[in-house]
Amino acid sequence: MQQLIEGVHKFQTDAFGNYRSLFRKLSQEGQNPHTLFITCSDSRVLAELITQSKPGDLFVVKNVGNIIPQSSVTGSTNSTAAAIEFAVETLRVSDIVVCGHSQCGAMSALLGNLPDANLMPHLCEWLKLAEPVREIIRSQYAHLGNDAVRIDIAGEENVLFGLENLHSYHCVQERLMAGTLRLHGWFFKIATAELFAYDPEKRQFSPLITEKS
Repeated sequence: MQQLIEGVHKFQTDAFGNYRSLFRKLSQEGQNPHTLFITCSDSRVLAELITQSKPGDLFVVKNVGNIIPQSSVTGSTNSTAAAIEFAVETLRVSDIVVCGHSQCGAMSALLGNLPDANLMPHLCEWLKLAEPVREIIRSQYAHLGNDAVRIDIAGEENVLFGLENLHSYHCVQERLMAGTLRLHGWFFKIATAELFAYDPEKRQFSPLITEKS
């Protein structure tokens, strides 16, 4: 906690000066983010850092495993739905990014033994929402013996699962049909800080930034 307090002090005394006018503008005009960025709660994945975004640029949703439930899922297991609806309907974001990452603990648990429902009932039920991802890995990637590779593939498949589920939201459907909303699937490799984007035509994740770009 002391580290956090010292960080707050440093921000207020040193860094805030660089953002003073921006925060004043945001407080007066409100937020107007251009992108809803849905990613994992993993402490190594920071949307603003890896995209070098400023305050007010991104509407960020972080949850365990960056899982996006279908719109039909209600109650405590789908607070993510509220964020999606708010970002799409009220904030009118132009883009939604679903960003998974390597070495994801949620995907590891999904492929292995789910958490004890008696000790972690909410986490257990949450991960069960991604059961289709587990079935894909079991049916299509059972030949892979390397657990680390299978976990990363599950992370990529989970991004595609999230993009598919986004289509179940009425507000997303309307904006897509109107051509005012774009969906993107990204995968962040922690060791190298590389970002990969899903290419629907190639049906694979390719480097977001190439040498030519």
